[in-house]
Amino acid sequence: MLRYPLLHPPLLAVLAASGHGSKVLIADSNYAHRTNVHPAAEIVHLNLTPGLLTVDQVLAPVLTAVPVEAAHAMRPDEGGTPEVWADYERLLGPDLPLQPLARQDFYDTCKSSDLAVCVATGDTRLYANVLLTIGFVA
Repeated sequence: MLRYPLLHPPLLAVLAASGHGSKVLIADSNYAHRTNVHPAAEIVHLNLTPGLLTVDQVLAPVLTAVPVEAAHAMRPDEGGTPEVWADYERLLGPDLPLQPLARQDFYDTCKSSDLAVCVATGDTRLYANVLLTIGFVA
């Protein structure tokens, strides 16, 4: 038994196998988890039921497990800032700004070979996707 905030064995394994520059997508329940990711990316299903788990409930322990150098979110086509972004910004802290990407740019980035894992959540909030870039340990 681990005494650590992140206990999920498949997610721990893929994070441990990832390196500097690898990307981690924590996606809401509306995201196309199979078709809008790179074919080699692992998919970890944490979408038990609508509303469980949420992206921020997954983001918090992931941030304890890996260094993160960048965080991106999908910008709505109509503009504006989704309310959920405030939760992500609080978890990321002031030194790691949440950077918006246009929808198609977000999809294209998630389809790149840099995507190591897509974590499918049950988050029903719109635009509740966050894409992390793993940093390095000095």
